[in-house]
Amino acid sequence: MSPATDTSFFALFDTAIGCCAIAWGDAGIRGVQLPEASAPQTRDRMRARFPDGQEAPPPADVQAVMAGVVAMLRGQAHDFSALVLDMRGVPEFPQRVYAVARNIAPGQTLTYGEVAARLSEPGAARAVGQALGRNPFAPVVPCHRVLAAGDQPGGFSASGGVRTKLRLLLIEGAMRGTPGLFD
Repeated sequence: MSPATDTSFFALFDTAIGCCAIAWGDAGIRGVQLPEASAPQTRDRMRARFPDGQEAPPPADVQAVMAGVVAMLRGQAHDFSALVLDMRGVPEFPQRVYAVARNIAPGQTLTYGEVAARLSEPGAARAVGQALGRNPFAPVVPCHRVLAAGDQPGGFSASGGVRTKLRLLLIEGAMRGTPGLFD
């Protein structure tokens, strides 16, 4: 990552679904941004999310993460399990939710309730959904792989909403056999 400072940096990069962005700093990846409607809007979103961030050329390790996101959004499986995420400021419960989501393989899905059960908190499906709605690392923390009860799509906070979520699931081949899910 960058030299040990509290400064953060970000860069935009093109993918099969549009212009994404990534932010990094001394403690790892600070955030990943799915595309907004245009590259300037993605840049504006990064400036709002990381007001201390400076747009900069990414170092080699961040370039590797970007290449992984590009591959993932082309439908190629990519393993982000070793990726260091800067979780400063992320409460403990969402961190636990993100850890479960990171273990959902491409092409697979869980429901909010199944994630809650894996956390040994079976009544926490709504809290799981809220944590995923604030996921600062999409798509490397693949919140799109978590569905509502009955394998319904549920919500999605990225630009494009549920349509973007369904597009990501289609790219990964995550059809669980629910008729109408991807209509």
